[in-house]
Amino acid sequence: AFFFFFFNHKKKIVSLSLVLALVGGFALYQITGKDVLPTSNSQQFQVRIKAAEGTRIEVTEMKVKQFLEHLKNNVGADNIAISSVFIGHHPSSFAISPIYLYNAGPHEALMQVALKKSTGNSDELKDKLRAYYKEKMPELSISFEPIELTEKILSQGTSTPIEVRVSGMMKKMNRMYANKILAELKEIEYLRDQQIPQSMDYPGLQINIDRTRAAQLGLDAQDIAKSLVAATASTRFTNKNFWVGGMMGIAYDVQVQTPPGILNSKEELANLPLSKNTDRPVLGDVATITPSKELGESYNLGTMGYTTVTANLYKKDLEQASKDVQKAIASLGELPKGVNIEVAGMAPVLEETLSSLATGLLIAVFVIFLMLAATFQSFRVSIVILSTVPFVVVGALLMLNITGSTLNLQSYMGLIMSVGVSIANAVLLISNAETLRKVNKDSVLSGVEAAKVRIRPIIMTTLAMIAGMLPMAIGFGEGGDQIAPLGRAVIGGLLFSTFSVLIILPLVFGWVQKKASVISPSLDPEDQNSIHFVQSNQ
Repeated sequence: AFFFFFFNHKKKIVSLSLVLALVGGFALYQITGKDVLPTSNSQQFQVRIKAAEGTRIEVTEMKVKQFLEHLKNNVGADNIAISSVFIGHHPSSFAISPIYLYNAGPHEALMQVALKKSTGNSDELKDKLRAYYKEKMPELSISFEPIELTEKILSQGTSTPIEVRVSGMMKKMNRMYANKILAELKEIEYLRDQQIPQSMDYPGLQINIDRTRAAQLGLDAQDIAKSLVAATASTRFTNKNFWVGGMMGIAYDVQVQTPPGILNSKEELANLPLSKNTDRPVLGDVATITPSKELGESYNLGTMGYTTVTANLYKKDLEQASKDVQKAIASLGELPKGVNIEVAGMAPVLEETLSSLATGLLIAVFVIFLMLAATFQSFRVSIVILSTVPFVVVGALLMLNITGSTLNLQSYMGLIMSVGVSIANAVLLISNAETLRKVNKDSVLSGVEAAKVRIRPIIMTTLAMIAGMLPMAIGFGEGGDQIAPLGRAVIGGLLFSTFSVLIILPLVFGWVQKKASVISPSLDPEDQNSIHFVQSNQ
């Protein structure tokens, strides 16, 4: 009686249900947060620590030790499993490429910390540490960076989820617009660690050579440069010399370098000898030395220089952050000719990922449609089976919103899985209904009977799948929150799928197949219905 009541109003119920599913799916997709990967409450984190530019490495080391002591007071000394810090430039003989471990100078340090047990939400822990160090060590600037390998790879070299690149031939213009963008990003309340990571004001000494005076003393710029390289840096990178020693014939680098303790002031640099085996002339005789602020590092894409502005997120999805950053860029108005601003980092990866997943899902549904059409030899039956897909999408998105998850790689995989299970259940029901319809020639009665017969296996399949996904959806254990969205999307999709397959699908079948022929269009010679159909035509 329940089914027949619905069948009496099947057109209205089906039309209203499909409209609500399509509208609801579109609305939920718009309001659901989107990320490349799920947020993780990891027990590890990586933080970049910066002192004032030009700080000597021993001073930076002292400040990092203070930083670590404060960290122990926050998370507990017994809770730190291991901490690893690298301070300053790594030497040229260091076995790690600067691509993987880089610092702008002796004022920077990179710290990695692993905790023994979780302290709750990792975003809240990081925000707590930001506020604490702003009060205790305001001279330091800190920025949290991804520590998971997958995040580092997907971010394509960027150290934060948000990165805005200002490129152009004039570096001063790049810096001016980078500062404008930085001011705009600081107005967005959920962004953290907004900064220009590039070392822009590194203290230096500008040496202006008096070429006339140098020529009078028998010197040229090349002679002066050679003396300066050996004194201030090393001949390692300008003069390759090797000493082969031992029975194994191992080659060792031979380099000339002035000990840092001997050359530590402008006056000592001015007394640097420029000629071999003589104390005069010195650098002060042919050049003036003035303090200045210089670029500590230069960012370039090919020959094009650029300046970046970076920021971290606090409890916000990447898509919404990207939209707000684009608005901040647009608020700058028309840019001067030659200046380009683009959003880098994870934002382009997110757009490409979501587009690829959506395209893949549509292609999968289309291929399934063709396979069903070939199996049932009817496009209408294929459409009936696929009418459950909008309900699956609504269920998955609704569950993600209820649990506070985002649409990402994991949850999209869960959505695709639930679509597959839903179509499998629909095929079981419609296959039975179509067989019954060819016997009793009544689509309404066939839909009701098929639902009665298949209600138990469909519900058992759904319950078994939900029970299997429940531990994953809860997200217990280390890293469980990384795969929890997959389980949640599957559970939400299956719940709505079961409703649509058992209630809506028989109504759709009774409506669409009401006037369909019971004679098979198959050309199979063993098909008696086909033989009867051919003979009747003859």
